[in-house]
Amino acid sequence: MLALKPHQLPTVAGGAARTPSDAASPSTSAGSATRTGTFAGDPIDTQYGTVQVAVTLAKGKITAIKVLRAPDQNGRDQQIASYALPRLTQEALGAQSAHIDAVSGASYTSQGYIQSLQSALDQAHA
Repeated sequence: MLALKPHQLPTVAGGAARTPSDAASPSTSAGSATRTGTFAGDPIDTQYGTVQVAVTLAKGKITAIKVLRAPDQNGRDQQIASYALPRLTQEALGAQSAHIDAVSGASYTSQGYIQSLQSALDQAHA
């Protein structure tokens, strides 16, 4: 027997999954939709090192994401970062948000990336 489950959104810092009802309403995000600039996210400490990203917005649209810090203490950390970070960036650019899936095999790095990206987006919309 095959059972299908709906897609689960990644959990955020509080451990609770985001649902569509958590999204900002149009009235609260309308003023920030035209934000332009680069915003650095919080550095997020993970079991393997710190992850920090900066997001560039043009009129509220994510145009670029730059990884400022990533775990790199050894060859394995560097290997994981080299395949996970570009995937996370590509996914975030496509989704235009931090609501993206973690990369398999890079759970801690993915979670740090997602949290740092969300904090950067929060700063942009403040």
